[in-house]
Amino acid sequence: MLLALVPLFVGPFLWMLSISVRESGNIYSLNLIPENATLQWYGEVWSQYNLDRAFLNSIIVAILQVGSNLLFCSLAAYPLARLHFPGRKIVFLLILSTMMVPFQLYMIPLFLLSLKLGLFDTLVGIVIPAASGAFGIYLIKQYYETIPSDLEEAARIDGAGEFRIWASVMMPLTKPAMAALAIFVFVQSWSNFLWPLIIINSESTWTLPIAIARLSGDFIDKTQYIAAGSVIAVAPVIVVFFLAQRWFIGGVTLGSVKG
Repeated sequence: MLLALVPLFVGPFLWMLSISVRESGNIYSLNLIPENATLQWYGEVWSQYNLDRAFLNSIIVAILQVGSNLLFCSLAAYPLARLHFPGRKIVFLLILSTMMVPFQLYMIPLFLLSLKLGLFDTLVGIVIPAASGAFGIYLIKQYYETIPSDLEEAARIDGAGEFRIWASVMMPLTKPAMAALAIFVFVQSWSNFLWPLIIINSESTWTLPIAIARLSGDFIDKTQYIAAGSVIAVAPVIVVFFLAQRWFIGGVTLGSVKG
């Protein structure tokens, strides 16, 4: 049953890949393997449209967002999962409630705040609003709750404080959940278009989605260029997923089971 759905999901990417290596931009040909395949469109798009700078900016933003989410989400999830304090459940519900607020509702106040903080047209301005998220806190919290409390008690007997317990005991045991969160954040960061479009102005700070959107506008009659640029944008996500899919599946499944 699942194998029947593979062409539905893989087919569009293979079709786009086929167009990107054709000598002509004929999008109506059903031949996935062109007779005279060429990679010249990749080179032309990369050099003529300065995708190298946009690619580097996307990598910088993705690394910063992944790192900040792993740090802040795990720090926020630890007391919610392992410490007992008044109002813990209310705080957790308030955090989860932010997931129901659409970005379009607060993007204008967020933009005005970014202007006042001097974050306009900077890569930091892209990273800070997404430095942590309710989903990441929820995912790590659920995984923390599966860890036996005996490990914490043994660490406290040895004189370890809460921060030491989090760094030395809890963090090493949550690698699958952290890897799953890293993949989620990386994909979201790499494909994020609306907020970078709002906060970024100059070409030197473009991220890859913005550059590809501009590419599709300038070369709307050259489908090979658009296809090649799209493959360049999608390829890193596929590579990251295949490299970390074992951790991803383990983090999603184990983090949803307690007991």
